[in-house]
Amino acid sequence: MAPHRRRVYPRWMTDHELLELAARLARSAAGAILAVRAAGFAVERKSDHSPVTEADRVAEAIILEGLRAAVPEIPVIAEEEVCAGRIPALAHRYWLVDPLDGTREFAQGSDSFAVCVGLVEGDRALLGAVALPATGEVFGGLVAAEGRPALAWKEDAAGRRAIAARTPPEEGITVMFSNHYRDDPRLEPFLAERRVAKVVNCGSALKFCRLAEGEADLYPRFGRTMEWDTAAAQALLEAAGGRVLDMAGAPFRYGKPGFENGPFIAWGRGDGAQGQAAS
Repeated sequence: MAPHRRRVYPRWMTDHELLELAARLARSAAGAILAVRAAGFAVERKSDHSPVTEADRVAEAIILEGLRAAVPEIPVIAEEEVCAGRIPALAHRYWLVDPLDGTREFAQGSDSFAVCVGLVEGDRALLGAVALPATGEVFGGLVAAEGRPALAWKEDAAGRRAIAARTPPEEGITVMFSNHYRDDPRLEPFLAERRVAKVVNCGSALKFCRLAEGEADLYPRFGRTMEWDTAAAQALLEAAGGRVLDMAGAPFRYGKPGFENGPFIAWGRGDGAQGQAAS
């Protein structure tokens, strides 16, 4: 039976303010992650054999403390909390937090890791902030609602500016793909009928960010992910004009059993028709 969902809304924060809260906490967590990296850290293994570090724990503590202090009415589903068996009852709105998306990359010395703070409403990703600690970039997105346009932005050393997904260029699409699935046998046939200019391998929600800012066009994901891996990034991409669909072409939804995602396709602007190969 699905968990009972209480309809609870913050009375004193607008959705724009919630996005700013998420961005501020993601930014703070990013700074803490870099501090752990500079000091050195050990890599441990969780019960599912996935890696975890002190950076994961410190970043999650910062985000949890900030969210619970600002909007205690909204439950928080956070990766390390779930692994420890601490799972609150879901409400109509709830946070999905991955304090260090791409722990494996982080542990290996790569810069392809992110902090993801997303808010779900019902079964839909509503807003999200994604921080890229290694580059200092922070992305924010709020999907459109009745009487409110979508909002998507990027913030870096040059300041904050609006971003938008692009229409695929005539010369072909840029495809983002996960480091861990670059040899997946499903990728080649999926791309066979599309005009592909470039394939870029990287980890974490960084892939969604590049789609959202118009630097790439397609991200197919065949392997396993969790809802906290995608909620913030999906909200960002959809606010920027992109889409995330399951393999049947249906909207990608949240609140699934065990918070586990199935395969999905993330598009930039358009449905990929511009990237079809010439017959």
